Amino acid sequence: MDIETLKSRRQRLLVTMGAGVAVIPTSSEQLRNRDSQYPYRSDSYFHYLCAFPEPEAVLVLVGGEEPRSMLFCRDKDADKETWTGHRYGPEAARERFGFDAAHSIESLDEKLPELLANQASLWFSLGHDRVWDERITRALNTVRGQARGGNRAPTEIRDVRAAVDAMRLIKDAQEIAVMRRAASISAAAHRRAMRSTLPGMFEYQIEAELLHEFRTSGSLAPAYTSIVAGGANACILHYVDNNRVLKDGEMLLIDAGCELDCYASDITRSFPVNGRFSGPQADVYDLVLDAQAAAIATIRAGARFNDTHEAALRTLVQGMIDLKLLRGTVDGIIESEAYKRFYMHRTSHWLGLDVHDAGEYKQDEQWLSLQAGMVLTVEPGCYIRAADDIPEAFHDIGVRIEDDALVTAGGCEIISHEAPKTIAEIEAVMAK
Repeated sequence: MDIETLKSRRQRLLVTMGAGVAVIPTSSEQLRNRDSQYPYRSDSYFHYLCAFPEPEAVLVLVGGEEPRSMLFCRDKDADKETWTGHRYGPEAARERFGFDAAHSIESLDEKLPELLANQASLWFSLGHDRVWDERITRALNTVRGQARGGNRAPTEIRDVRAAVDAMRLIKDAQEIAVMRRAASISAAAHRRAMRSTLPGMFEYQIEAELLHEFRTSGSLAPAYTSIVAGGANACILHYVDNNRVLKDGEMLLIDAGCELDCYASDITRSFPVNGRFSGPQADVYDLVLDAQAAAIATIRAGARFNDTHEAALRTLVQGMIDLKLLRGTVDGIIESEAYKRFYMHRTSHWLGLDVHDAGEYKQDEQWLSLQAGMVLTVEPGCYIRAADDIPEAFHDIGVRIEDDALVTAGGCEIISHEAPKTIAEIEAVMAK
């Protein structure tokens, strides 16, 4: 992300804040076991405003008549850099990322009371991190203890994440370009998985094909733990064991997307392990595909967020009736929620720096209106567990089809379109 974009985002937040101080820390490093750490990933809010990649860093924004931004980060340290790699240090970080000032993270606790003193409001994500809650409380209490010297502490604490959420909902041109690339890489990974799948393989072997495509294409990590679910596992929404042998005649559901420059993609495809859809598999698959098409047709600037779910749900319920999975009318089944036996989740969520991205879904009890630049998933499904009242031919068929949609003025762009989706497309790829 270029410096001017980052500075513009910080300036927009400062305008929202007016007078006051915002404190936005990045993520802390986490131990995996003993002295081995998980791969580091910046906090999404911090990354959105800074793009500074190192841990032990804090952004402070000071509003008012002379607004300014400052970064607190690790010092340069040649010895530690020998072990763990390059550090910017405050001065280089200030210049590279466009801050008005930068300081050593070691000075933060000393400077925080000075920055908070005589400010009307503190913008901070209270309750998200106990350690940081305690650190902020100590700084506030220090200022309160200076009352006889004329200093006063902020009397109002505002949720800085809520303010940034509204900004993150609308993606700019640079964000959209990254997300298109992430979706393209993920689509290639799904194609690779289809070409690789054979009966007798383990689910984790297919997961390895996905990860190989991610890394060779420039993504450092998946955006979330990949779901590679064969047979009955496809009916477990968040199945991640990925350790079962794939059997001839069953379906495989893959929900996987890469992360690129901290932005997520999110794609799901379902296909037969042997490369050919049986009649019942095709019936369920086409139903879900029709539901997705109905949902996608509702997406445009001015439409309501929930329109995708309502359109997909009505299509799915009618199909469940036609397949004799449910009895009754569409309206009656929706009212009774009997459909939740086979479709128990919603159809869409925001997508961006997080897989389930920041942003409200309702405002004043009304579903949010879509705006150009928003990105949401479209992921209807149908999950049929084996049961005595279900025809055996439908047992353990789990289908979900998920794509990433960029809202435009007159409709939407499916940025994950390169992943094969029709029965004909899937069977053609698997035949190769």
